[in-house]
Amino acid sequence: MFTGIVQTTAVITEIRDEVGFRQLRLQPGSAFLQKLNRGASIAINGVCLTVTDFDALLGWVCFDVIEETLRKTNLGQQKVGDNVNFERSLTFGSELGGHIVSGHIQTTALITQIDKSSNNCVIRLKLNPDDMRYILSKGFVAVEGCSLTVGETYSDGFSLYLIPETLSITTLGQKQVGDSLNIEWDQQTQTIVQTVERIMAARFA
Repeated sequence: MFTGIVQTTAVITEIRDEVGFRQLRLQPGSAFLQKLNRGASIAINGVCLTVTDFDALLGWVCFDVIEETLRKTNLGQQKVGDNVNFERSLTFGSELGGHIVSGHIQTTALITQIDKSSNNCVIRLKLNPDDMRYILSKGFVAVEGCSLTVGETYSDGFSLYLIPETLSITTLGQKQVGDSLNIEWDQQTQTIVQTVERIMAARFA
């Protein structure tokens, strides 16, 4: 489990591709790999990945990305030199500053508009209309692993209001119109919506 509070960004230093498989090597820095073990979970752009190898002294870590993950997320679009969001898993006693995030990406959304001023940034995202039932105005959503509050909602998407701090410590400040972002909607919202849908379907069957 994660909180959606991105700790740093990591640069992709190496990619090895095979059919339906990709291996990533990232450089987040030594400070973010302390007390790490193989098999640990780390969220990369919001995707829960398993550590396959690392060197805490040299500051690098490796992950395997399988076909299903490549299909549902934007990790297959990343290139060497790109930065990705990096969050270690939640530990007991940690401060929960965002919301509970599983790292299981449900879909991606397309950036259709970015409006920036000196202290504000509004991003509009296009999402499959059928998925919009899980996105509520002022509700939680994880975008690229960042716990964010939904702004306005539309029939085909929603908007986000980002503060300068979020733009500076995550990759969201580097995004452009046309980029695809990983989306994980709030699990509690999904559970409530699906439960109500089942009850209503049974009642009026």
